Amino acid sequence: MRNTGSRMVAPRASALPARRSDRTATVGRVGKLTLDYVRQGDRTVFHRTQCQTPWHLFPPMYLDDSGSAYTLLVNPSGGLVGGDHLSIDLSVGPRAHVLISTPSANRVYRSLSQEAVQDVTITVGKAGILEWLPEHTIPFAGSRFRQNINVCLDTGATLILWDAIASGRIAHGERWGFTSFHNHIQLTMSSGAAVREQYALAPADTKDGVGLVDAWDYVGSLFIVGDAVSAARWTSLEGVLAEILESQPDRAVLGGVSQPSVPGVVVKLVARSAPVMTQVVMELWAAVRQVLWEMPAANLRKY
Repeated sequence: MRNTGSRMVAPRASALPARRSDRTATVGRVGKLTLDYVRQGDRTVFHRTQCQTPWHLFPPMYLDDSGSAYTLLVNPSGGLVGGDHLSIDLSVGPRAHVLISTPSANRVYRSLSQEAVQDVTITVGKAGILEWLPEHTIPFAGSRFRQNINVCLDTGATLILWDAIASGRIAHGERWGFTSFHNHIQLTMSSGAAVREQYALAPADTKDGVGLVDAWDYVGSLFIVGDAVSAARWTSLEGVLAEILESQPDRAVLGGVSQPSVPGVVVKLVARSAPVMTQVVMELWAAVRQVLWEMPAANLRKY
């Protein structure tokens, strides 16, 4: 029914399918989170912030005397559904130091047609530091997800970025049962050089599933890049991280480390359980902090 002044007029029968389609096209939420950090004295603080449902904003915490601002990205809705389009616009000012994580895994629910989309745009100013370590993404059976992460680093900026996915709700027998998962990560240096990771998975539509990774339940990438670090130190860090991977006591995790075309190192991991993957990532991250900045491991609070 539609209101035309003081009269109520029933719509024509031919218009009903179009209106039903319009409702389908608008399913989902559009939420934007804007975070702008600046260095103020010996601490990093919020400068400008804005959040739109379903994002919820908490003030930063300070875990140690380094002054780095620890912020949790909170989506109280519990996950993403088809038609959702969430975005994050994050700016780290010159000499600011920001640590980002999430309180729990990012869940993507079943969708019959539309993708859930998450776009992340990040800029890190001169001599700034960003440590981006969210929990992994869990794509449910039948889910459709697309993620884009684009980072631009200014001169002297350093980035640690972790991104990982699960094969699905493993306890529910949903290994590699999602419909589609598109992931694009691009890290661009001040020189214009870039490192990029991009993949598209559609295990339900291919006979071979996801190839060799099919035997594993978790897949992740750890990027550490920046032009403020000498080539010798990058080589040293590569060796330290390789030793950590080689020292793992069982075959529940497998990883490799190398230096990309930009200054930095990249680690690729596959694991058979979330606790094992998390433990190894924490060891790698602690080593990165020690080698690059002589800082202790961060003890993350998830509440």
